[in-house]
Amino acid sequence: MRFEHLGLAPDYVDYQQAWEHQRAVHARVVARELPDTVLLLEHAEVYTAGKRTEAHERPLDSTPVIDVDRGGKITWHGPGQLVGYPIVRLSNPVDVVAHVRRLEDMMIGVCADLGVETGRVEGRSGVWLRADGSRPERKIGQIGIRVSQDVTMHGFALNCDCDLRWADTIVPCGIADAGVTSLSLELGRDVTVAEVLPLATKHLERVLDPVAVTV
Repeated sequence: MRFEHLGLAPDYVDYQQAWEHQRAVHARVVARELPDTVLLLEHAEVYTAGKRTEAHERPLDSTPVIDVDRGGKITWHGPGQLVGYPIVRLSNPVDVVAHVRRLEDMMIGVCADLGVETGRVEGRSGVWLRADGSRPERKIGQIGIRVSQDVTMHGFALNCDCDLRWADTIVPCGIADAGVTSLSLELGRDVTVAEVLPLATKHLERVLDPVAVTV
């Protein structure tokens, strides 16, 4: 597994720039010119909308949104959020759901290492905390992927110490009856992307290396 750090605080990465680079790496993995590669970064602030995003879920204040070719709905990327784009070849028959579950497993492992208990919610992708007291179920990790020519694109976003007010402007991930959270909020201390990065790398290797396709 090859890892490439595109940019981390304070060198935030423009979304369009990262998308172009992701497509270039994808083409080289498809052509077997590069091994499976994971791009890791922090984006400059941006909203992106997957193919299933509905009109009422978009910002009501004319905030710009970039429409992208991944699955899922609208979400936010920005400082304090670790974003990863695993560009990996899937074995035949291609099992997209299994890939999503591996990325969920990776984020659940990262959260557990930091002392935050997370899991899955039936019928919803991503990584969640259970409802407790006055707080509803809340999402801490998002997933949206695409598979082209048996090789994955897009990936995951894990909220570390980001400003969660971004969720006030949209219906995040198209889910109106739940909340969003971050590692920092749950632990009551600042958990930076830099702290999470080695944990994410470890768990990405754990879940992706065993299913790597020899080329």
